Amino acid sequence: MKRFKENIIHTRIINLILIFFVAFSILIGRLYWFQIKQHEELKLLALKQRGKEIKLDSDRGTIYDRNLIPLTNKDKVLVGFLYKSAIENNKYLKDFILKNSELNREELEEYLRGEENIVAIPLKPNSLSMENNKDIYFANKVYRYNKENILSHVIGYINKSENRGETGIEKTYDEILGAVDSGSLFLETDDRKNIILGGEYTVGKEIDPNSPNGVKLTIDYNIQKIVENILDEEKANGAVIVTHVDTGDILAMASRPNFNPEDIDEYFKREDMALYNKAIQAAYPPGSLFKVVVLLATLEENMDFQNRLFYCKGYEEINDVTMKCNNIHGHGYLDLNEAFSKSCNSVFIQLGRELGSEKIIDMAKRLGFGEKVNIGLVEEVAGNLPSGTEIQGPVIGNISIGQGSIEATPLQITNMMMIVANNGIKKDISIIEGITNSNGDMIKKYYKDEDKRILSEDICKICQEYLISVIKKGTAQNIDLREIGGGGGKTGSAQATLNRKMTIHGWFSGFFPEKDPKYIITVFTEEGISGSKTAAPIFEKIAKEIYKINR
Repeated sequence: MKRFKENIIHTRIINLILIFFVAFSILIGRLYWFQIKQHEELKLLALKQRGKEIKLDSDRGTIYDRNLIPLTNKDKVLVGFLYKSAIENNKYLKDFILKNSELNREELEEYLRGEENIVAIPLKPNSLSMENNKDIYFANKVYRYNKENILSHVIGYINKSENRGETGIEKTYDEILGAVDSGSLFLETDDRKNIILGGEYTVGKEIDPNSPNGVKLTIDYNIQKIVENILDEEKANGAVIVTHVDTGDILAMASRPNFNPEDIDEYFKREDMALYNKAIQAAYPPGSLFKVVVLLATLEENMDFQNRLFYCKGYEEINDVTMKCNNIHGHGYLDLNEAFSKSCNSVFIQLGRELGSEKIIDMAKRLGFGEKVNIGLVEEVAGNLPSGTEIQGPVIGNISIGQGSIEATPLQITNMMMIVANNGIKKDISIIEGITNSNGDMIKKYYKDEDKRILSEDICKICQEYLISVIKKGTAQNIDLREIGGGGGKTGSAQATLNRKMTIHGWFSGFFPEKDPKYIITVFTEEGISGSKTAAPIFEKIAKEIYKINR
């Protein structure tokens, strides 16, 4: 009996010891968890409650080019965060800033006149020699937009106070791009909200790698840079679009004047439309580029027009209106190819009268004029095609040469040239490839609409030959594409009103190489004298530079 009781007591003691051990282990585990594992989280929470937060990273997801080159959130700059009072009272610190930043004394004084007690000053990369100085905090700050301001009109800009996309990709994909929290620098403060020196803490939000927060474009960064550099070298205002013939991908899209997305306010009062993406957001008379439409309508009506001789006396009379040819002395006798390559207004007015307005306008509609191409940017406009009573009577003269109320965007011109280069097949033109995660991996790929036949292959082959003739012996013979395999295209000079003044815009849209075309380039220049003198040379330069990097 006694032995039995001893066993029970012994068992109970062991059980109590085990219970105590388990409880102690749990307690130690909890303490370890709070002290070690959750230390950083708890520290962060504490700093968020009683600290000073300074944003380090962009509050938005990244926009990439087709090769995952970041077009936003690219520039990382070493920044020093300092008390204004520390700078003002420390000559050594002020000298350090002037030596290790791009600021001069006047610019530094401007920083010090701000309302914030702490200033963020961009520093040179080697400035960490003072990283132990108690008066300065060092951190890498990520800027939303790159200094080179590349692809500004496509990317768009944001309302900084609300972190909301206002234009371009920023607006179209605001829901995705705006769902990212930035990293921050937390500076510990005391009860009076004074910063405690040495209380630095940097944190970035943990992002679910599977969540959508980036956009991948079809843009090729290197081609985009070529286009923008050449536009700036030529000091040209207008727009350029480069597309890939086989895929319909937009490889470059640029508009000029450019703008700085970090400082938008100054552009609203200007009259140069710097904030407009002129490739899609403004429509202009296409001028002689519209003769491509008339040519296609003519060939579809009757292929025998190729064998007919026309006569240009330098003008045409419609009712009591005299319309001059681009050669006021007249071209004399011409066949259809010669009339097209020399851009003879007289012959094309004759063709227009014979065809009638309805057939020309119908062809224009089939080629995408008068409606949006829909590439994924909300700012795109539809341009204008006359209809009803607007196409009756003597207006056939203006319709035949792309003047009057006909208005088209550079994107619509590109769409037309794409159809011709693809032998009558309409490709789905796009600038968006899909949605990515934080690593740039594709989460949702956008698939294009199926190809659609618009015109016969035979008609387009003839049109391609005529476009090649424009460069070899026509209005664009001032450019030379032989070293890159030749090319084809059409010039255009259009009368228009700009800033309440009459002017002439220049156009050139075409393809290269001439056999098995690979690229379409459309160039539009405001106040461009003529398409052959201003737009065509820009086409030539861009084409040759693209050839260099892709041969």
